[in-house]
Amino acid sequence: MGRWLPASLVLLVVVWTTLPGLLAGDLRAVLVLLAGFGIAWWVSPLNGQSGPRHEDLTGEDPVVIYWRPGCVYCIRLRGALGRQGRRATWVSIWADPDAAAYVRSVNGGDETVPTVLIDGEPHTNPDPELVRTALAQAS
Repeated sequence: MGRWLPASLVLLVVVWTTLPGLLAGDLRAVLVLLAGFGIAWWVSPLNGQSGPRHEDLTGEDPVVIYWRPGCVYCIRLRGALGRQGRRATWVSIWADPDAAAYVRSVNGGDETVPTVLIDGEPHTNPDPELVRTALAQAS
């Protein structure tokens, strides 16, 4: 919960303060609410700005998931993995140019995500069951 606290607080404050205006149909309240959602996203873990970097990987990570914020397939994979996904190392290609370059190098020049590195072998947009199995074996 600690990583989500700033985003949660922003959303709570913005919704609480704009609720009367939203109920009254005030356009300014809608704009403030949208701005609040943008700020909440920016300070949330979903934006990928904090976290491991490609250059920091030691090769000991059995499952590395290269992703980017807003990617439907990345969201699908994260949801399918559930809590088990926390054992993977998630590297945002938008926050790390080296990670983006690596993803392009294994995907014919495309930044296709999720690209999952399992025991050193890249898998582009793999079936979540393959990743779940790899995470279970790594435990």
